[in-house]
Amino acid sequence: MQGYIDCHCHISAAEFDNDIDVVVENSKRAGILALLAVAEHAGEFEKVMQLSQRFSGFIFPCLGVHPVQAANDLQQRGAVLEDLDAALPQIEKYKDHLVAVGEVGLDFTPRVVSSDAGKDQQRQVLIRQVELAKRLGLPLNVHSRSAGRPTIHLLKEQGAENVLLHAFDGKPSVAMEGVKAGYFFSIPPSIIRSEQKQKLVKQLPLENMCLETDSPALGPEKQVRNEPKNISICAEYIARIKGVPVEKVVEMTTQNALRLFPKLKTLLTI
Repeated sequence: MQGYIDCHCHISAAEFDNDIDVVVENSKRAGILALLAVAEHAGEFEKVMQLSQRFSGFIFPCLGVHPVQAANDLQQRGAVLEDLDAALPQIEKYKDHLVAVGEVGLDFTPRVVSSDAGKDQQRQVLIRQVELAKRLGLPLNVHSRSAGRPTIHLLKEQGAENVLLHAFDGKPSVAMEGVKAGYFFSIPPSIIRSEQKQKLVKQLPLENMCLETDSPALGPEKQVRNEPKNISICAEYIARIKGVPVEKVVEMTTQNALRLFPKLKTLLTI
């Protein structure tokens, strides 16, 4: 199967409201086969589902509670169990249409969470979502900013098997613990300006890599809206670091995505 799979993007973000048709058309022209649309909170679920229905066979929904939630228009806070309680009925409602539970995870950035109690709340939210994914037979689409090691350790402790760690910002040695557990790591276009991502790719086996854009964030340029069409940048940069043809990177990362998200095999309309 020739083409890219964007394993993690926020296509329901307000930044795409005015030109979503153009963004999707440009994505298809760039050779993308599928966009995995992740959600961050219950208020976003309906929009993600509507987009997946409108662009059926191309946009695929992942619903979950992100470890960072909005406290108000200006401040952020860590996720708490009440956030999950609000989300669960809708996840249950749409469970048969989901390709993954996500975006879930831990985020120990000090401005988000500074207390042990706050970190523990995030852990509880993640544990419940790991249990949910196992019950539904779905993979996890995982965020782990400033919490690489704690996230991987928790996932292993909870027996999570089908895991994508998106835009991993930890050390390569920590990522290798995830590789040993059979986890996958998706690489965004920001690799061209991130020494950490470049070091990560150098160490990670291609067998454990997928591609993502995290659109509208993590693009090739800071403060410029990222789009799924930029996914080729990831593949080209990985190929350069690994010293392999870009076609091999595209083929392997797509096969990895199909293995990790098995529902895609039956749902893709190509």
